[in-house]
Amino acid sequence: MRLTDLGIPQELSQELSNPDLSGFTPGRVTQEHRERYVVSDGEQEYDAEITGNLRYSAASREDFPAVGDWVAMTVYEGGQAFINSILPRKSLLARRAVGRPGEKQVIAANIDVAFIVQAINNNFSINRLERYLAICHSAAIEPVLVLSKIDLVKEDEIAAALGELMNRGRDMKYILLSNITGDGIDRLLDNIQKGRTYCVIGSSGVGKSTLINNLLHKEVLKTGEISHSTNKGRHVTEHRELFVLGNGGIIIDTPGMKELGVTDDIDGIAATFEDIHELAQRCRFPDCSHMGETGCAVIEAVNSGNVSRESYENYLKIHKEQERFQTTVAEKRRKEKQFGKLIKTYYKIKNRENPE
Repeated sequence: MRLTDLGIPQELSQELSNPDLSGFTPGRVTQEHRERYVVSDGEQEYDAEITGNLRYSAASREDFPAVGDWVAMTVYEGGQAFINSILPRKSLLARRAVGRPGEKQVIAANIDVAFIVQAINNNFSINRLERYLAICHSAAIEPVLVLSKIDLVKEDEIAAALGELMNRGRDMKYILLSNITGDGIDRLLDNIQKGRTYCVIGSSGVGKSTLINNLLHKEVLKTGEISHSTNKGRHVTEHRELFVLGNGGIIIDTPGMKELGVTDDIDGIAATFEDIHELAQRCRFPDCSHMGETGCAVIEAVNSGNVSRESYENYLKIHKEQERFQTTVAEKRRKEKQFGKLIKTYYKIKNRENPE
């Protein structure tokens, strides 16, 4: 296997000719285990960790490697390596970090297409889907909806779910899938192209790991048994991992996500709720909150039925979360700036009192 088999784009191949990278080995992160990594150079995989310089120069979690990243590393005998730098990213899929206000959690890097998996029997939610769409659009990643476990529902239930999608204006590419019967596997493979990178995202128990096992035609990922009380699969995947499929496509498995908070990229929300965003530009007041102002084009469209009320309410909720995230980030930066000034003042006073 070569770097091209791992999906390295032409522009990065040119980047590797940079004299500053001449002493390093290029590779792609295939696994991440709490700041320890597995990196492939196309021929061999290495256990890797980041250098102290990369660790201490990182301003946030975004500056650490993620599965899918292309990196420059120093390789030592015995299969050990140190990651010296992260090569320029094409995309970065991230969500709001759970329990850490104002921080992002990186899901994967350099993704072309995200397969958003929802189990049609108990996990189907357009509100949740719109959150996934927002983070995909923020990263300029193409989203594809995969409705799994169709073997557990009747045809009229499938038709009702697809009708709900249309009623909410979600005219997007979708694939109906059963990991048990194999229905939809071939269609999904038809959507996977050689050299492009895909990721599978969704809640725990929707069949992500089973799907990847089916695509690979072998059991490489553990899968959980179905709970008879909830009819849901149990959480199994604990890390992110990259695989090369038989047709040359690259796919990344990710842990299930119970929470999916948006970050500070307003473009993703605008792209997801494009109809609402366009209407907002016609409001009488530039600072309209779209919650009750007279002459609000958005509210008028909702009241007339031209915009789904459910999508409108979800838009307001997600937009408020995004604003809170921005406010938290701004507050953290303000406090860091104040702290920096205090440290600077402290050393000024210390140097005056104790001149060399």
